Amino acid sequence: MDGPRLSPRERRILAELEEDLRRGDLAPDPHTAGTGRTGHPSAGRSRRAGRRPSGRVLAVLGVVSLALLVLGIATEKPALIWAFTTVWVLTLIWLMRLVIRWTRRFQSRGSDDGR
Repeated sequence: MDGPRLSPRERRILAELEEDLRRGDLAPDPHTAGTGRTGHPSAGRSRRAGRRPSGRVLAVLGVVSLALLVLGIATEKPALIWAFTTVWVLTLIWLMRLVIRWTRRFQSRGSDDGR
């Protein structure tokens, strides 16, 4: 590098910053540095705003898919059968997301207990 050399104080500060970055103590986004937030978009949300009504959504999707299944079988209309297929796939995807979230919570609780 052709630029001026760093003073010992600047090298020490740079070394501390690099160490903090390696440990993950600093925010990765420079725009959020010093705010106590990480660079993740959902990091600023409150706990209540971060909660999603997953169980309710899954129940509604299940009821809608069941109703579309019954209507699709009774009327044999392709539009209702395709609507059932779409809602059923969404229901399965939502169920997988919910199961993954539950297992992550269970695993994190197990690791906090010292197991």
